[in-house]
Amino acid sequence: MDIPNERSTHVNHTARGAGIGFYLAVALVLPVFHYELLLNYIWACTAIFLVFIIGVLDDHRDTSPNTKFFVIILGTVLLYFDNIVIDDIGVFFGIPISFGWFALPFTIFAVVGFTNALNLIDGLDGLAATISIVILGSFFAVGYTNDDLFMMLLAGAFISALLGFLVFNWHPASIFMGDSGSLTLGFVISLLAIKSLAYLPTVSILFIAAIPILDTLVVMVRRKINGRSMFSADRCHIHHILRHFFAEDTRKTVIFIVVLQLIYSMTGLQLERDMDEGYFLLLFLLNVVLHYMFLAAMIKRQKRNC
Repeated sequence: MDIPNERSTHVNHTARGAGIGFYLAVALVLPVFHYELLLNYIWACTAIFLVFIIGVLDDHRDTSPNTKFFVIILGTVLLYFDNIVIDDIGVFFGIPISFGWFALPFTIFAVVGFTNALNLIDGLDGLAATISIVILGSFFAVGYTNDDLFMMLLAGAFISALLGFLVFNWHPASIFMGDSGSLTLGFVISLLAIKSLAYLPTVSILFIAAIPILDTLVVMVRRKINGRSMFSADRCHIHHILRHFFAEDTRKTVIFIVVLQLIYSMTGLQLERDMDEGYFLLLFLLNVVLHYMFLAAMIKRQKRNC
């Protein structure tokens, strides 16, 4: 059960752990139709399962952050055995950037970072699910365009399961996904993002998954500037600030953020694979700065302690 506290936007005790439902929906159905394909990605499937299990344990009895980090790192190492790893990130201002022996450490950093970023965005009824549907939809389109069946199956299956979950999670929610859902989704999206690097430039991924990334970067930078731990909890995420702006209307807040994510994702899908990504990286960094300034102004106006 999720018990309300000073950072909660709900007032009633609410069941959590719905990730168990939509993960099992995918895990039990996909092998029936595509068993051989999943065997080709057995390490990736095992990694997703491990992250799901640690999420279930966290929902049940609050697993320590170090344990969750360890399992996500282990899962990322398993992805490496299926050749799902970030070897290079493209060409920036005429300089190709490859990682060589540093590929696995960088992949671990990226996967751990985004998995937790999606976990942090899970703060309003329906928000993490709808954001995930938009991002997964983008990767489904990438898989469809490039005839990558594994990407289409994984993204499509989780989209279908999340649509069923949203029936119960849309405001006012009767159940939350919990860490069993948000950690699993974050890890699956990270996996699909790495797979899509074969078809898209790296900066595309930043735009396709922009809202969780921007929110996490801005919140951590603000905490650091204010002399607080970057991992401390507060009510200064984008969904907290915009919800107050929309007069505590959860549905309007979620719809606004999801539309914003949709615009970012559509932008990311327009970028070409063989291009110099330097200027587009600067464009994304400009978005980070504008995002920070915009939210800082709203925080000051709302007189929040951030």
